[in-house]
Amino acid sequence: MTDRAVPASELYTDEFVADPYPTFARLRTDAPVCPVSSLRFDQYLITRLDDAKAALTDPRLSKDLYGPGQHYLRIFGPNSEGLNKNMLNSDPPEHTRLRRVVSQAFAPRRIEALRPRVAEIVDDLLDKIVPQGQADLMRDFAIPLPMMVISDLLGIPATDHDRVLDWTQVIRTSGSSRRPPEQERAAVQEAQLRLNHYLADLVQAKRGNPADDMISALIEACDHDGTLAESELVTTTFLLLFAGHQTTADFLGNATVALLTNPDQLELLRAKPDLLPQAIEELLRFDGPLPVASPRIATEDIEYQGVRIPRGSIVGVVINSANHDPEHFADPDRLDLCRDRGPHIGFGHGVHYCLGVSLARMEAQIGIGALLRRLPDPRLAVPVEQLRRLPAASPFRGLLELPVQFS
Repeated sequence: MTDRAVPASELYTDEFVADPYPTFARLRTDAPVCPVSSLRFDQYLITRLDDAKAALTDPRLSKDLYGPGQHYLRIFGPNSEGLNKNMLNSDPPEHTRLRRVVSQAFAPRRIEALRPRVAEIVDDLLDKIVPQGQADLMRDFAIPLPMMVISDLLGIPATDHDRVLDWTQVIRTSGSSRRPPEQERAAVQEAQLRLNHYLADLVQAKRGNPADDMISALIEACDHDGTLAESELVTTTFLLLFAGHQTTADFLGNATVALLTNPDQLELLRAKPDLLPQAIEELLRFDGPLPVASPRIATEDIEYQGVRIPRGSIVGVVINSANHDPEHFADPDRLDLCRDRGPHIGFGHGVHYCLGVSLARMEAQIGIGALLRRLPDPRLAVPVEQLRRLPAASPFRGLLELPVQFS
């Protein structure tokens, strides 16, 4: 076991992005708490499941990166605070207050009422895809599905869906274009500003014309209940918009690839569609869309696995490594749709456990179930090694494109 710092350049390569799991296995064995050297800040990666769960509930690891040191600004740039200072990046009691405001909108009963609308969106998307015999399932299905669902839930007008999607995709795919870095940063900052202004304008419009949607409910919490500050309206709306579609879109893409490259499991699920809820959990464990939990900062010197993490260091809990920990999952690198759900942390752990878990599970079950029913003999249109993925610098694990053929 070693605590030698690993250069970030050794971890975040194209080969790593294509298949990070051999690297995760090595780190779990050789450096379960791994210092990562970079030019911007000290970072430590935690890769074993028991340590990951402990870190995700450790009060010494703060999510408030906008506090002293302004770590979030150093990581994500000058325009990040206007959109990202929200419950995801806060600690109790602020996190508790903000989460309570929006939790009612994600109550399982309310989410279940959305099932017919989700099924309608899925069918409409597939009606356009099926006759073509081929599709880019990211562009044509995995991305628009959760974006349309969360937009409906928030109250974003259908006429604005396309431009909101365009802005979020610029942010999501940052670093994937061939533009010079300065142009790429400028494009992302422009998208952030436009989205920020759009959401601020939408909040004001909803004030004058409230409806049965989540933004109107947030305004009510601000104006009448006093539980939400004015500045928090836009940041909370952005979090719900982005978190409500980004990870679900990437999960749908990753899950489809996992099934197409494990044909025995694909046929099992076709033959036994009642396995779908269990299969969703295994697919999330197998190749989740959020490989590393959003960053935390050590508020004091702490120690994990005998490794000292100095105060002020950034700590990344590697969810996708923890979910392949052989101490908790037998043969963890094998996709097994009959596997018991087990202790996976694909939806997080502790007070920041995913608020939209019911919605994400429902969209995944309806979406993947429909793909299995309606796409005859689906197959990748390119070798799996040639699939274009989000860049190494992205906090998400997902695909830029998912070309498939079916007949």
